[in-house]
Formats: sequence, C-alpha cells, structure tokens
Amino acid sequence: MTLWLFLHIAGCVLFLGNIITAAFWKVRADLKGDPAEIHNTVKNVMSADMVFTLPGLLLIIISGVVMAVQAGYGMGGMSWLMASLILFGMTGILWAGLLIPLQKGMIRHSKQSIRDGVITAGYKRASAYWAVGGTIATLLPVVILYFMVSKPF
Repeated sequence: MTLWLFLHIAGCVLFLGNIITAAFWKVRADLKGDPAEIHNTVKNVMSADMVFTLPGLLLIIISGVVMAVQAGYGMGGMSWLMASLILFGMTGILWAGLLIPLQKGMIRHSKQSIRDGVITAGYKRASAYWAVGGTIATLLPVVILYFMVSKPF
C-alpha cells in the first residue's frame, strides 16, 4: 500500500504541478506580448502536458484504482471517492475536449502572430477560452485533492 500511495502522491504532484506552472508561464508570456515568446510558450505547454500531465494522470488512475480495490471501497452511493471520480472525469473531458484543441489553436494562431508581428484575434480568443477552461480544469483537481486528504463524506 505504501508504494501505491507514493505513486498516487507523485502522480498528483506531476499532474497538479504541471497544470499550475504551465498556466503561470503562459500568462507571463501573454503579458509580455512578444509573439515569438508566446508561440514558444504555448508549444512548451503542450509538450509539458505530454511529459508531465499525462504520466501524472496515469499514475493517479492506476494507483488510485489499486488502492481503492485494496481498501474495499465500493462505488455505490455518493462518497468522497465517487465525488472525486466525477470531478476527475469532468476534468478529463475539459482537458481532452476543450483545452487540447484550444492549445493546438493557440500554437497555430501564435505562429501566424509571429508572421504578422502582432497577436492575432484568433490567438486572443483561443487564449481567453483556454484561461476559463483551464481555470476550471485546475480548480476541480484542487477540490479532489481536498476530498482525498480530508475524506469529508
């Protein structure tokens, strides 16, 4: 159980740490307003998702399932575990269905911004949607983390 708990916590650190720091660097690049820096940053955000967020996600899922089975947690009724799984699913839907397509769009639009010398309206629009979706997709795992630690119900 200790190894699985370690893997679960390591996955949480990779997952939450990356989504928070990626947003930080993207916001900093946007505030600077340099199209080349923005383009480089949004490409790196996408790369960091593959290098850190995805492995963290896999560690969370695999270790979480193993620990839940070992502990004998049922999936019936509303508990902190079921609420966490629902929120985790919502986060995954936001990430896969909204944020990744928006990141691809930001990469494409930021490349155009370099050619034009100004930040395009398409980039600004994709970035605004990404900020809203990303904030939600970051807050949900923070709530899950609270549930996992406190097990309030």
